[in-house]
Amino acid sequence: MRTNYLLFLILVMSLCSCEHKVVTQSNLAFVSDEVKSSTIEALKNNYPDLELRIERGVNHAASLWYEEDGTPSDFKAFCEEHFVSDEEERRILFDKISRNLEILNGHFNMISLELQEPLHLKYGEIKPIDETFGGFNPSAHLQEDLFAGKIAFEVALNFPFYSLSEKKEFAKEWTRLDWAYARMGDVFTSRIPAHLKQEVSRVGSNSDVYISQYNIYAGNLVDEAGNRPFPEHMVLLSHWNLRDELKANYPLGNVGLQKQKMIYQVMKRIISQSIPNDVINNGEFLWNPYTNQVFANGSEVTLDSEPDTRYQQIVNNFRALRAMDAYTPLDTYIKRKFEGEMEISQPEVEALFVEFLESEVLKEVGTLISERLGRPLEPFDIWYDGFKARSNINEEHLTAQTRKLYPDAAALDSDLPDLLIKLGFPAEKAHSLGEKITVDPARGSGHAWGAAMKGQQSHLRTRVPESGMDYKGYNIAIHEFGHNVEQTLSLYDVDYYMLNGVPNTAFTEALAFIFQKRDLQLLGRSDKSPEQEALKTLDVLWSTYEIMGVSLLDMRVWKWLYEHPDATASELKDATVTLAKEIWNNYYAPVYGMKDEPVLAIYSHMVSYPLYLSAYAYGNIIEFQLEQYLTEQDFAEEVQRIFRQGRLTPNQWMMEAVGSPIDVHPMIEAAKEALKQI
Repeated sequence: MRTNYLLFLILVMSLCSCEHKVVTQSNLAFVSDEVKSSTIEALKNNYPDLELRIERGVNHAASLWYEEDGTPSDFKAFCEEHFVSDEEERRILFDKISRNLEILNGHFNMISLELQEPLHLKYGEIKPIDETFGGFNPSAHLQEDLFAGKIAFEVALNFPFYSLSEKKEFAKEWTRLDWAYARMGDVFTSRIPAHLKQEVSRVGSNSDVYISQYNIYAGNLVDEAGNRPFPEHMVLLSHWNLRDELKANYPLGNVGLQKQKMIYQVMKRIISQSIPNDVINNGEFLWNPYTNQVFANGSEVTLDSEPDTRYQQIVNNFRALRAMDAYTPLDTYIKRKFEGEMEISQPEVEALFVEFLESEVLKEVGTLISERLGRPLEPFDIWYDGFKARSNINEEHLTAQTRKLYPDAAALDSDLPDLLIKLGFPAEKAHSLGEKITVDPARGSGHAWGAAMKGQQSHLRTRVPESGMDYKGYNIAIHEFGHNVEQTLSLYDVDYYMLNGVPNTAFTEALAFIFQKRDLQLLGRSDKSPEQEALKTLDVLWSTYEIMGVSLLDMRVWKWLYEHPDATASELKDATVTLAKEIWNNYYAPVYGMKDEPVLAIYSHMVSYPLYLSAYAYGNIIEFQLEQYLTEQDFAEEVQRIFRQGRLTPNQWMMEAVGSPIDVHPMIEAAKEALKQI
């Protein structure tokens, strides 16, 4: 998963006003229509050829001007003094603001990165003071200061905001500079009090810590016969490592199936919060997840269940983010996440996902998987891994190889340029990219944290046990490496800083998936068999099927929260399980032949990365279209070309990347053809 808290520091949310007063977006307006009209007329008299830019700029600046910023006459005087009519002078202004925003973003990003190191890296036991500093947002007052100093108004006046529909309308005719000007117009669109941003940061950091320490001692799991099927020292982070261990057992026949069933039982205990609280991140007890019995020193002991902490984290994030609603034109977090950040409406995303989930080809693929497994489908087969080349390779052999290659984080760090060379990057470019990425040993499953200014490094944080990197960790690390490559290309190689990055997180997930799929190639174990491409297609389809259901649940949980804003953690738990079962019954039961399964509610992202999961599902769609295109192209050359486009709107980015808009049908049609080949 990509992490960059400040790359879009003020492009995503504007921060200001520390007053703890109750307001709404409507009563914040201070500049009257009459004052706006007179200001526009005064500027048009001086610059008649700039009528549209004047109207847009004055209206944008007026929407942000509060009583504390000055009188209406002060507003008019400010606009008359600071409106830049000359295009050459406007370009100079743009360059200077871009430079200064990069400096601010970069240094605040570095502060946050280093403050959170004790939480994210292997720094020993996490102390309360670590969590306090980890939840501190050093940039919370930045935009307050930029508004107070009138910098924000100068930007808004001269680089006005364009709505999403307008961006789509003008996309084909805009130059790269037009796009960069438009992205500068996105910087100041609302004014959110700094104390609210601090609270979001604090709550989010607490959720990160909760999830990063949600380890299950798999070696201590027992069945009713007293068997302990997992290696004694195996510890699995929820949900990532639980899922990956489940995947790893597909080649092991019935022995693997019994282990998978036990893991799924653990997942259900986590979802229902019936898991004994003291078996979490604790190796002192043996635990039977079927009967929920706990043993210590050969005797059964009684432990309390986890007190709905998982769902309390979600409630805390919801309340912190909902507190911002009154200060933004996109008046719910759902709108801000989709229309604002992803630049696609939530109903549009949901409709696309439902269209995919209702595809008849999924039933055919489910039947094929059942035949390959020689048994009826189980709920955890949403993670069926049998289409991947590595499915037929014993994971112990892969782990032996990765442990030898990467005994520690430093070994992976030094190998990054060679990995890129294996993917076709010229040696000079491979070393240039590798030098801008550093590998850190992560406390949790890991993440990618990008740089926010040139001269800084992106960080690949990955879990490396004392025994060396196992294959699961390596597979995740290659995914994160894909993020880092995107982060570096879209910062260093983009032509304007204001365009750095990608349209939304789905696009960086796409490249991360593309890299991850090449993990065996990087180990020298590529499978070039004739049916391999067909298998890859079915693998992408099946993983998209899984993540779209999870994403749909994520969206519907948030809609439920907005309908029940005062819900308790217990009420949210019940609602989440109910929604998960409803989605399962609608879109999975027809394929799996069973109802009321809660498995879609296991993802940890729902707890610590609010509404992030849709980026994975969207990323799968984008990845598939990119992969189809890259098949006939020079991989490294085209990856560089495509990801230096920067932050266009999603469909415009895709049109310029591969020549077609974002669409689920290419994957569905390719799956139909793949089934014929298999």
